[in-house]
Amino acid sequence: MTNYRWGGYLLVAMGLLNLRYQTGQPGVVTHSLIILTPGAVILIMSFIPKTAAILSTKTAKNISLIIGIATIIYAAIN
Repeated sequence: MTNYRWGGYLLVAMGLLNLRYQTGQPGVVTHSLIILTPGAVILIMSFIPKTAAILSTKTAKNISLIIGIATIIYAAIN
């Protein structure tokens, strides 16, 4: 679960930093929420025992890895 929590914190921090440093740009709230939301969901899911068990499956690991990498790439090019 530690890797999920680190990834969740990473995406939340990137979303908040994006919001702060792009203040005044059109659509900044939408872009920041696109980055922040998956991180917050993964972070919350990692603390709930039933969803943590779901995150431990191989399929969930692959899906969350793809979503995390896609979100980081989106944040970088945004």
